[in-house]
Amino acid sequence: MDFTFSEEQAQWREVLRDFARHELAPKYAHWDRTGAFPRDLWRAMGRLGLTGLRVSPSYGGSGADCLTTGIAAEEIARGDFNAAYAVVLNALLAEVLEAHASEVVKREWLAPMAAGERLIAIAITEPGAGSDVAQIAARAERDGDRYVLTGEKSGISLASVADAFVVFAKTQMDAGARGVSAFLVPREAPGVSVHRYEDLGNVAIGRGSVFFERVEVPVDHRIGEENRAFYQLMRGFDLSRVLICLQCLGAAMQSLDETADHVRRRRAFGRPLAQFQGVAFPLVEYHTQIEMIRWFSYRALWLRDRGLPHTKEASMCKWLGPQVAAQAIHECILLHGHYGYTKDLPLEQRLRDVIGLEIGDGTAQTQKIVIAREWLGKAYKPC
Repeated sequence: MDFTFSEEQAQWREVLRDFARHELAPKYAHWDRTGAFPRDLWRAMGRLGLTGLRVSPSYGGSGADCLTTGIAAEEIARGDFNAAYAVVLNALLAEVLEAHASEVVKREWLAPMAAGERLIAIAITEPGAGSDVAQIAARAERDGDRYVLTGEKSGISLASVADAFVVFAKTQMDAGARGVSAFLVPREAPGVSVHRYEDLGNVAIGRGSVFFERVEVPVDHRIGEENRAFYQLMRGFDLSRVLICLQCLGAAMQSLDETADHVRRRRAFGRPLAQFQGVAFPLVEYHTQIEMIRWFSYRALWLRDRGLPHTKEASMCKWLGPQVAAQAIHECILLHGHYGYTKDLPLEQRLRDVIGLEIGDGTAQTQKIVIAREWLGKAYKPC
């Protein structure tokens, strides 16, 4: 049993931490305050290889393993939580597109995505269907060598800035999860429109609704077999859920490190705040919990890299990681006193941003259902 990163991974981690500290952290609040999308920053991350980690070299990526990708998600989130979406979303997209998209789609979209030049969003959730993907109402009707796509997607990350969408729609309306297909839809396709949200957090990623009004999609832009998209997606979620956990833990660990520095310097009643149990103990408790979840997350990625089952582990990560991260950052705000409640520090923004991922990619309730199904058996899955 070996808990060390390889020499290359350790060096990669140091490079990313330096990049996050000097290139990302100084403008983290800027993107939140202005609402602008940092496209140049995505290009910079593309040059560093962050947007193409799970894309194979034949399509312009590095073909990095999942463990290396997890290091990137954690370290980038330390500097800019929302910049880590470039790692997490592209890793999921790379696996889905490379495994299931036509050569036409792969040649046109994977290399620009890996370079950070083109952005692709995943459009699954709808106003009436979130965790229950089988109930989506968007439909795609076959018409010769094309499909005609109609429907609305909601809560879509990158909706307002994406160059294309991977859209999940029913191709067999009465078949539940067995009737869902996926399509690559360029943003400029006639009939596509977007409405951006005013979210509590994650402002820089431009979340919103996407509308498809009789959008024509060529057959070769279908991703994978007809009616099989649900199962393709579930396998990809086992990766993105772990990466999201590490993304949230990165923000929490950075907050804890900053707060530890603060309580060592700040004095009250003639001694440093860190010497008071009421200050030190909460920090110690969250540091311990986050370290435990962090290493469990890397174990889940280790399992994935070896082709071993890890669906249960991925849902454990997705349930606990964002929840504990949000609690830890909240505690850090309190330990900074009223100054921690201001926008002069990044703590309040990190809390708002992390809360968004207590929802995205499956809520805590959904993860517990998955864990119960995998552990107790399908016959005993909660309903």
